[in-house]
Amino acid sequence: MQSILLEKNKTALLRYTLIDLTQIPLVSCAFAFVLGVLTVIGYAPFDYFLIPVLTLTGLLMLVLRQPSATRAMLVAFCFGIGKFGAGVSWIYISLHTYGGMAPVSATLATFLFCAYLSLFPALFGGICWRFRYSGFSFLALFVPAIWVVTEWLRGTLLTGFPWLAVGYSQIPGSSLAGYAPIIGVYGVSALVVFTATMFLAIQTTRRMARIASIAILSIAWVLGACLQQIDWTAPSSAPFRVALLQGNIPQDLKWRPNQLNDTLDTYYLLAKQSDASLIVMPETAMPLYKDQLPTAYANKLKELAIAKRADMIVGIAERILDKDSPTYFNSAVSIGPSVSHTYRKQHLVPFGEYIPAEPLFAWALNILQIPLTDLSPGEAMQPAMQLSVGKVAINICFEDVFGEEIIHAAPEANVLVNMSNLAWFGDSLALPQHLQIAQMRALETGRFMLRATNTGMTAIINERGRILAHAKPHETMVLTGMAQGFTGSTPYIRFGNLPILVWSALCLLFGFRGFMFARGARRVPLS
Repeated sequence: MQSILLEKNKTALLRYTLIDLTQIPLVSCAFAFVLGVLTVIGYAPFDYFLIPVLTLTGLLMLVLRQPSATRAMLVAFCFGIGKFGAGVSWIYISLHTYGGMAPVSATLATFLFCAYLSLFPALFGGICWRFRYSGFSFLALFVPAIWVVTEWLRGTLLTGFPWLAVGYSQIPGSSLAGYAPIIGVYGVSALVVFTATMFLAIQTTRRMARIASIAILSIAWVLGACLQQIDWTAPSSAPFRVALLQGNIPQDLKWRPNQLNDTLDTYYLLAKQSDASLIVMPETAMPLYKDQLPTAYANKLKELAIAKRADMIVGIAERILDKDSPTYFNSAVSIGPSVSHTYRKQHLVPFGEYIPAEPLFAWALNILQIPLTDLSPGEAMQPAMQLSVGKVAINICFEDVFGEEIIHAAPEANVLVNMSNLAWFGDSLALPQHLQIAQMRALETGRFMLRATNTGMTAIINERGRILAHAKPHETMVLTGMAQGFTGSTPYIRFGNLPILVWSALCLLFGFRGFMFARGARRVPLS
């Protein structure tokens, strides 16, 4: 008996010591930073989707153990620095390697960008601490709702950067992916955080609450697996053959005049060896404006498409000359037996395709050696292209990060096509991460997503978000495979982010009410 008591005392002492250490500012910040770094393992290409659940559980424990809201915000900010520093550090490659920015300046710019993104986890931490109360609803409803709101704000404010939304980590292997066609990526994020809070509740609440947490959590994950068996959309036509061209043109050579003929020849030869009904080139595959494209080459390309009875979608920039000043667009143009269509990119990348608040940031043009930094956005509601394989909705590069924009053309579209040039980011995590984002868009809409990229990841993704085929990155090749058009609307196509945002607002109101009711009560017990 004495040995058992001694062992219990040792365990209690160790637990007390660990909790006490987390209240030391430097220790708690360092621990939060490490948790943030580890969270990246949950995303592609690693795909350990349970890791974000565990790291968010640890973050919440740290946040609620802090003595003040300011300390809680600092801890959550360090978590963000770790997550975004490890997850989007490829920004440095575009700024320094290809943008011409000095190493010190590029490092500073990358850090400041990650610091800005980390303000949103910090806001989450501060609100959670300030409105904490000792109730099951705090963990089950209030905390996931706060995470959704702050993550949605990050994806919306200042044109938005929703990269690494925690919901993406569940695609496609987790049971929670089954909820994507209903409530989208932010809804899946809410369920990830809910799982984390239930893990915390299992450790810290009374017996009945622990049993309830286990039961609710089990139901949520089993239901997600069941939802994955539902066909939200139906085939609209017979399968067709598609060819996705990966030119693998190095970014530092892409826009050089002496490289132009080689680039044009590369894409013509790739198209020539394609045997498909739909041929897709990457973003700005033609490194010049449409009106500068040699007439002989344009005719040769069109004749090839007609001879193959294939519609070809070409990535090329446009300039519209008028009396005042030219207007530039990042565009996709279809050629072939069908009527020609043009799509113009509408969600542009700040400092990559345009300079925001130009009078204030015009100096950036003198630092960044990036072409096409004076683009104009296309119209917000552009129809899908009517081609021989069906109606094709185009999105260019960064645009497929915004699910609420992709669904605008989705109801009438049968197939989604993403055209990207990720050569700006070298051989980094940006490539598999962007592919995972495309998988989420396919799952949300119940449509095939066809990705043609310059250097990778070129892929065919089916309506369930599964990769059917992909090209090896950084190789010149044609990815050929079968695709199929789909019709019908998932709940997410019909309602977008509205349901999850309304749910979050109601949970916050309920949480604030619970906080006022329990004012003066003890904190959520963690020891």
